Amino acid sequence: MMSSLKILITKLSTAARTALEKSANACVLQQNYEIEIEHLFLELLNQPLENDLKILLKKYKISADALADDLKETISQLPKGNTRTPIFAKSIVRLFEQAWLLASAEQNPVIRSGHLLVALLTAPDLYQIATRASSLFDLFPIDSMKHKFLEICEKSVEQQEESKTSSQADELEQAATPTAKTQKTPALDQYTINLTEKAKNGGIDPVIGREYEIRLMLDILMRRRQNNPILTGEPGVGKTAVVEGLALKIAQGLVPEALKNVHLHVLDMGLLQAGASVKGEFENRLKQVIQEVQSSAHPIILFIDEAHTLIG
Repeated sequence: MMSSLKILITKLSTAARTALEKSANACVLQQNYEIEIEHLFLELLNQPLENDLKILLKKYKISADALADDLKETISQLPKGNTRTPIFAKSIVRLFEQAWLLASAEQNPVIRSGHLLVALLTAPDLYQIATRASSLFDLFPIDSMKHKFLEICEKSVEQQEESKTSSQADELEQAATPTAKTQKTPALDQYTINLTEKAKNGGIDPVIGREYEIRLMLDILMRRRQNNPILTGEPGVGKTAVVEGLALKIAQGLVPEALKNVHLHVLDMGLLQAGASVKGEFENRLKQVIQEVQSSAHPIILFIDEAHTLIG
C-alpha cells in the first residue's frame, strides 16, 4: 500500500498536495495520531487561492466558514497525545484511490480537490465520514455536480496549473520528436512514473554501493534473448534503488549505445489495481499500458514493482 500511496500523492495537484503537507503539520502540532480527511479539507479551505473546492462552495452557496468550523470541531474531538510522526488514516488512502479512479476515467493525470470532493460524496463509506464531520456536505447536488465540476471550476487555480502543465508537456514532446507530438500515452501517464525524466530533473539521489547490480542488469538487458532482469530480495534491501541507479545511468548517458534513448518507467501494481473493482478493469488497464509501451516512439523499459502479484 505504501508504494502505491506514494505514487498517488505524486498525482495530486499542487493545491491538494500543499494541503496534505499542511495537514501533516497540523497533526503534529495537535498531537493527533492520524492524518484524517477532515484535516485535508480544512487545509483546502484555508488556502488563499481559489481551488476547486472553494469555487464549488460558492457555486452552491455553501458557507466555507461554517464548513471550516464544523471540521475544526470534529478535529478537536480526535484522540491526542501522539509524540511520533502521524500516519495516514485508512480513509484518506481510500479517498485518494477513489479520486484517482475518477481522474483516470476522464484521462486526467492530476487529482484535483474537485476529484477529492466528488470521491468523498460518492463512495458510501467516505460519504458517512463526510456527513459525520458536517451536515453541509449534504448540500452539494452530487448527481449533477460530478458530471460538470470541471466546467464549473474553469477559473480554478488547479485548472490553470493543469493547462500550464499540458502546454509544457506538448512543447517538450514537440522538441523531442515530431512523431511524439501526436502520440498520446494516457495509461503510461496515469499508472507509471518515468524514472528517466525524474533523474534528468534531479529528482533521484545518487545510488551508492550498487554498481555491481546495475552493471549486471545492463548486461542482461543487452542480451539478445532472456533479457528481462528480475530483482529479488527481502523488503527494504534496495531493489527499487537499483532501478533508480539504472535510470540515473541512462539519464547521464553512461550506458551502451543501444540504451541511450531508452525511457525507464516504473509500473506500480497497487496503483493499477486502485479502484479496479469492475471485472476485467485491471486486465484492460494492463493491456493498455503494454500497448502503449509497444507502440511508443522511443524504446521503453518497464519495471514492474511487486510483479509477483501478477502470478496466479
